[in-house]
Amino acid sequence: MKPSAEVLLAIQQLSRLTQLFQKRRAQLAKRAGVTEQQWRTLEQISASDFMPSMFARDEDSTPGAVSKLLRQLLDKGLIKVSIATHDARQRNYELTAAGRRVIKSVEEYRNDAISKVWSRLNPDQLRQFTAFNQELIANLERYSREEE
Repeated sequence: MKPSAEVLLAIQQLSRLTQLFQKRRAQLAKRAGVTEQQWRTLEQISASDFMPSMFARDEDSTPGAVSKLLRQLLDKGLIKVSIATHDARQRNYELTAAGRRVIKSVEEYRNDAISKVWSRLNPDQLRQFTAFNQELIANLERYSREEE
């Protein structure tokens, strides 16, 4: 069955929205002096017990690529690494004061963008948009599972 014009237009707009979000994330990161990958890594390090191997898996990346990112962040003075006290094979990753400032800057830039774009939208339309997205996500996840 051939998709309707409305469905194709919706897919096209979703694709454009995805591209704009990716572009915007890159702009936010650049404004804070990091790449988008570095920003994601800093977020992960700040959020929980960071494990490079798990981060690589979650990001669909290689351990070597994550090691390179970590070296870049170390060179920029945004993270520090220490040997875990309970297991010398493990490393503890923490943000430095400079790393925390980068995260704070990105958050401030992001909040400003949200205020200028999202906060101006009609609250009822936002609720409808959210409900629609939840349904679309559920359908895509279900379809993806079936395809595996």
